[in-house]
Amino acid sequence: MTFISESFSLVLRRCRRVDIWSLGAIVIAALVVLPVMSVLFLAFFPSENIWPHLISTTLPRYMFNTIVMMVSVGAVTVAVGTGAAWILTQYRFVGSRWLSWLLLLPLAIPAYVGAYALVDFLEYAGPVQTGMRSIFGWETSRDYWFPEIRSRGAAIVVLSAALYPYVYLMARVAFIEQSGSRFEVAQALGAGPFRRFWRVGLPLARPAIAAGAAIAMMETVSDFGTVEFFAVQTLTTGIFSTWYESHNAGGASQIACVVLVLVLVLVALEKSSRRRLRYHNTVRNQRVNEPVALTGGSGFIAFVVCVVPFLIGFVMPVAVIVRHAIRNADLWADDTLWSAAFNTVWVGMTAAVIAVGLAIFMVYAVRMTGRRLPRFLLPVTTLGYAAPGAVLGVGILIPMAAADHWIADAGVALFGVDVGLLMTGTAFAIIVAYVVRFFAIAQGAVDAAMGRVAPSLPLAARSLGQSKFGALRRVYFPLMRGSIGTALLLVFVDSVKELPATLLLRPFGFDTLATQVYEHASLENLGDASPAAVIVIAVGIGAVLLLAQAQRRG
Repeated sequence: MTFISESFSLVLRRCRRVDIWSLGAIVIAALVVLPVMSVLFLAFFPSENIWPHLISTTLPRYMFNTIVMMVSVGAVTVAVGTGAAWILTQYRFVGSRWLSWLLLLPLAIPAYVGAYALVDFLEYAGPVQTGMRSIFGWETSRDYWFPEIRSRGAAIVVLSAALYPYVYLMARVAFIEQSGSRFEVAQALGAGPFRRFWRVGLPLARPAIAAGAAIAMMETVSDFGTVEFFAVQTLTTGIFSTWYESHNAGGASQIACVVLVLVLVLVALEKSSRRRLRYHNTVRNQRVNEPVALTGGSGFIAFVVCVVPFLIGFVMPVAVIVRHAIRNADLWADDTLWSAAFNTVWVGMTAAVIAVGLAIFMVYAVRMTGRRLPRFLLPVTTLGYAAPGAVLGVGILIPMAAADHWIADAGVALFGVDVGLLMTGTAFAIIVAYVVRFFAIAQGAVDAAMGRVAPSLPLAARSLGQSKFGALRRVYFPLMRGSIGTALLLVFVDSVKELPATLLLRPFGFDTLATQVYEHASLENLGDASPAAVIVIAVGIGAVLLLAQAQRRG
């Protein structure tokens, strides 16, 4: 008895020593990692192994198209984003001040909306070809040549126009932070404008450009709406076709693993390039580089180069969508539109609140406990953002569906009550997917905000008798309100635009604005899709304006 009582006392003492912050960090990391682990398990232990069939038939085509899309979009976004950032930071011309912020606006346009707008604008019955036939007297398409719209090249254009702001934003910040004295030295040594860019500006900005290009390429790999609309068979479309047409969860998981490996390779290459290309500013009194005034022809060329991406990425899709929305004004009174809007708002806001709340807990746990485990798990929680929505959808849906059926069967067996599908039959699964997918965004915003709080403030609060939670509530929260609001908005906006995970996880009869746009536009009915698309764009514009304001303050 004495031995048992001593053992029990030892267990109690160890339980008391368990740090709730470390335990919470483990639970949060598990929430993010479990969907990916689920995909890996289903891929390696499928009920029906179709891996040999995939390798011999469709997988090479999926892989080839995905790599071509990824590399092409990466190259175009680097060229457009870096070029525009260099011109607007080094030169001053008519409209340059406005363009420096207008070039961020394509971030507000989901790529699949841009795809629908481009096809509507350039197709045979669209305004461009109709105007050409009217001007030149052509009667049919056999009288003239026009490039194929529904093609891989058009998909690359649309994705590049939607994603170049990632590279532009990071390159612009990198160029602004460079000292003007470096360029003056290069100019004194005889370097012209191009050599100053190629030999001085570009090498110093390469880590930031690589980070932006990696994000654009990861978004390309995970895209579904654009490539599906242009009939480009990629790994992501392969997940959907294997899931819906073949009803093979194992095969979908195996393709999802290939997507995940491809994304992780991109992340590893980006981190490796940043380690190899690390530069430090050794100038104590850094002098800001003064832009050179451009007039005449050179100023006009600079303006055209910078305004074309804005026109393609923002003005054209907004004009097309708004024109349809005005022509179909009666659809604004449709109950299904506002039902989808309500679903979008409450699911997105719920996911945002949960994601930001968990991020605050996780980051604070790392800062306050000082233990190795939370510090080790913090980078792991960014894995969800690297995993495309389709991958997370597969990893969440299959285990949740199995758990739902087990709970329903247990309810019937024990109590004679059929509780139904509690998780996959409701929006619960969608919320979980959004939290996992965008947790890294919330974590990054919260971590940056907490890093700006002087360590002496929470230490002083603790010395005055405040608990860890008390220091968080009384010191950190008042100083982080703005950043917390920004994090909530960013997660909410990304949730509004998320399409693949929503398509896979939504219960029957549950529509969001993104799925409503996709369903109508995929049936060639852009008019019915336009009101929902306008709302999605308006939400995105609000987030971009907030981002531009934060950049201006910085």
